[in-house]
Amino acid sequence: MLNMKRCFFSNGSESSWMNTHQLTFLLYSTNNNKSEEHKAKQTYLEKLSDDLQAATFGLEHIMREIGQIYESCLSVKKQKKGLQFDFSSLPSLAAEMMISGFPLELMDGDAAHVPVIWISAVLDELIQKLGHQTRVFVLSVLGVQSSGKSTMLNAMFGLQFAVSAGRCTRGAFMQLVRVSNEMKPQINFDYILVVDTEGLRALELAGRSTQHHDNELATFVVGLGNLTLINIFGENPSEMQDVLQIVVQAFMRMKKVNLSPSCVFVHQNVSDVTAGEKNMEGRRRLQETLDEMTKLAAKDEVYDAERFSDVIRFDVQNDVKYFAQLWEGSPPMAPPNPNYCENIQELKKTIMSHASNSHGMMLIDLKDRIKDLWKALLDERFVFSFRNSLEISAYRKLETEYSKWSWSLRSAMRETENKLHNKIENETIHEVKETDLQRELKTTSEDVKKSMLEFFEKDKDKDKDILINWKTSFENKIKELQENIVRETKRKLNEILQQRDLKKKIDAQRTHHENTLYEKSKELALKLKGKAKDERTLKKDFDSFWELSVTKIITDNPPIKDIDVMRDVRKILSDICESAPVDHRGENKDIFTVQSYFDYVKLKKSSGFGGFVTKTIKSVQGMSKEDEAQIRSLVINIFEQTDKEIQSFNISKMGYNISCIQQLTGYIKARVIEHQDGSVKYVFKNEFFMDLVYSIFKRSKELITDQHRKFREANDPVIYVQKKREEYYSIFQKYCHGAKSAAIFGEIICQKLKEPIEQSVYKKTAKELRDEMRANCESLNGNRSNLEKHILKTMAKEEDFNKYMNYIHKPRDHFKSFIRDEVSRYITDKFSVSVLPKMKENIKLLQQKIMEAAHESTEHVKENRGDVGLWLKSFTQKLSDELIFSEKDLSGVKNDDVDDFNLLEDVIKHKLPAIMTDISSRFNTETFPVKLDSKFRPDELLIDHFCECCWVQCPFCKAICTNTIDNHDEDHNVPFHRVKAVKGSSFRGTRNLCLDLHIICSKQQSIFLSQ
Repeated sequence: MLNMKRCFFSNGSESSWMNTHQLTFLLYSTNNNKSEEHKAKQTYLEKLSDDLQAATFGLEHIMREIGQIYESCLSVKKQKKGLQFDFSSLPSLAAEMMISGFPLELMDGDAAHVPVIWISAVLDELIQKLGHQTRVFVLSVLGVQSSGKSTMLNAMFGLQFAVSAGRCTRGAFMQLVRVSNEMKPQINFDYILVVDTEGLRALELAGRSTQHHDNELATFVVGLGNLTLINIFGENPSEMQDVLQIVVQAFMRMKKVNLSPSCVFVHQNVSDVTAGEKNMEGRRRLQETLDEMTKLAAKDEVYDAERFSDVIRFDVQNDVKYFAQLWEGSPPMAPPNPNYCENIQELKKTIMSHASNSHGMMLIDLKDRIKDLWKALLDERFVFSFRNSLEISAYRKLETEYSKWSWSLRSAMRETENKLHNKIENETIHEVKETDLQRELKTTSEDVKKSMLEFFEKDKDKDKDILINWKTSFENKIKELQENIVRETKRKLNEILQQRDLKKKIDAQRTHHENTLYEKSKELALKLKGKAKDERTLKKDFDSFWELSVTKIITDNPPIKDIDVMRDVRKILSDICESAPVDHRGENKDIFTVQSYFDYVKLKKSSGFGGFVTKTIKSVQGMSKEDEAQIRSLVINIFEQTDKEIQSFNISKMGYNISCIQQLTGYIKARVIEHQDGSVKYVFKNEFFMDLVYSIFKRSKELITDQHRKFREANDPVIYVQKKREEYYSIFQKYCHGAKSAAIFGEIICQKLKEPIEQSVYKKTAKELRDEMRANCESLNGNRSNLEKHILKTMAKEEDFNKYMNYIHKPRDHFKSFIRDEVSRYITDKFSVSVLPKMKENIKLLQQKIMEAAHESTEHVKENRGDVGLWLKSFTQKLSDELIFSEKDLSGVKNDDVDDFNLLEDVIKHKLPAIMTDISSRFNTETFPVKLDSKFRPDELLIDHFCECCWVQCPFCKAICTNTIDNHDEDHNVPFHRVKAVKGSSFRGTRNLCLDLHIICSKQQSIFLSQ
């Protein structure tokens, strides 16, 4: 067997070593005036250092290559070409080496990866050679770089772990130490498996995620060992506290891995033999700190633990050791320190004591432990990116605050949007600029900045020093969010401006009908004034007039017909796809639920993947899982964008036209062509485009039809005019009975105000309900992660499989549905105690504002000796922020003879309470979805807040990206990855779901296929 010692290669042989040392000396002795020369030498020295680091070579590199050859041959079940022996014999070779006393690399030090397949195979061979009942006690060591870990193990067990100054051990190594026959009865083990690790906080790894790497390595070796030696250089244990906190929190999250670790603290290089007694206070503080962090972590992870020892067995009185210096004097001529040898023996006794009280594990259990632990580690990337449990808790607190800040900005901008929307409808503004919106948001923005400053710089907050690390990134996130909100609001308001100009014709036509009826009924009333003796005669004359007038309106303006969305879709598709007949059977297909898109694609002829394609067709039915995920993501994204487009058409106000279908179909086709023209190996068949269009419009049909119904009710002359019949009869009666023009004009104003008042009350109440639910509803009072937690808890209670499928494959839809259900339930449960009082209070406040506006307008006209036009202008302007009500609503009503403004004011004050009572009488739990446009409903306001974020899913496990900004620049990230079974992946040729994590499976994708 080869006994290869570690060696180094470099381009300059031995002279490179001399040059390096000479350069180092020169660098420190060079005068600062020669800065350019100094920099050049510094750069050259760093390059030499990197070359030496990269050239490090040892036995572990040979064994690593052997392991990779074995795994590659096993994955294809084929002998490697040129290999002169059977690859299946390689694990046996490694097992023989371990039995002979050589260490085996357990974790690759360069890639921080555990080759589970290779290690499992070696352990299987060990089991065959040593026996199935062989028991081992796993002893691991952990500590910062150059703290004497390997030296201690070598001295204790006579091992040959590499030792030197700086970073010599990389990754983790395991070595078997045989237990003598004399010792076996005492500890009941056949072997001690010693696991040596690389030093933490290595300077060589600076800038390469050392924190993540160290936390992951520490969790692995502590979880693997029956006992872990925590090696500390000096008397201060603070350097290891942070790492241990992360280890504890990671163990709490690894609920499926049965772990029972314990640890002993070893303080190296302590010269004072009385250090143990003198450091009792330090030990007590260590215990308190670890216990406090354990409680904090347990609260975060909903785990039952009060003390550090509840997770990792540790006795602060007996499990803390102090070691003397290894040498007496300064090396290399100093002799070994005999006290060090005595300390080693004491530690050995402690280890044996722990071993005698432990059952250890059999080799087969060790193999399963390594597998389970490594899988769990891969799933806990979120925890390892933090320094300690306090940092995790602080970050979660920061996320909660960020949710509040973003909510404040969105709420303020929504207020501004509603106010400007009213002004646009009232034609008091004709342009919206970003600067105007930023000015409106300035006060809230400054409040948020002030709140952020206070949060990050609290003098007494123990998290202050931790939180400051994220200050800049979250300030940038808030700034980006604010810019997005302003940009999106400007887009919405400009769309309303454009639509206002387009629907002027519709509004003018409706106003013309109203005013024509008003003028004709007025003329008839003045003719009959004093002639008609009773109400029956008046009613008969009015009915006759009404029928003739309505018939003429219908003749001139045909009624608005019902629509058939799918008929229009078929027509558009037949025009687009003339060469391919439209298949009506496609209407029965749902492209969102198909298991595979293989039948919808054909491979590009020019792709150049002939051999690969043939193999793919045979093995995984022609499409990789990445392709399937890519197409599914495209389908969902196109649907979401078309849904937004339909909302932007504002069909309830603008009306439906087949051009809407044409525009959306053109968008869908453009997206499909853009996708297949990209770097994909396939093109879509015509059936894909047609089925996609059918599936999207089948889902959107109800929305379009409902919006068209609202438009028809508001604008169809037959429906609309019939609603106004009683209103016009009342005016007709008053004219017949000799009422003054001012009184009748006041009544007309009240009738015209009825719908705007109703809309305003519902909008304001919806906003207040949104804020109340954010404060009081447990599922809606946090960020999206908190909402998702409640969604999962609700699904677990209901046990509805269809909801699970919807949540996995269409998370955004599921979130929206859950929010709507929560809001509906809240309104129903709290209607009498919260919703109704709010509505009554809002309608009361609005009544006061209208009366005040009427009085102030009357005073304004008197002061300026104006006419009814000035009164009406003043009145509508004072209400423009509250109501969608302007002079144009009364443009066709002749009011030249209105001159008694006191009477006009009195009529409004007298009639308005009855209008308010009538509106209030119709308040009930069903009115929110009926009376409000969807964008003003409380559920939609909350959906805007929670769902305007990133919804990209992991292609392997369907976990959702947690970034709060859509189309963000950073990488997608999730706190937890799921097993691949969630996506439906199973082992080839079986219906057995794959329970591996995607991080493992993604490296061997050919093994699995999606069912």
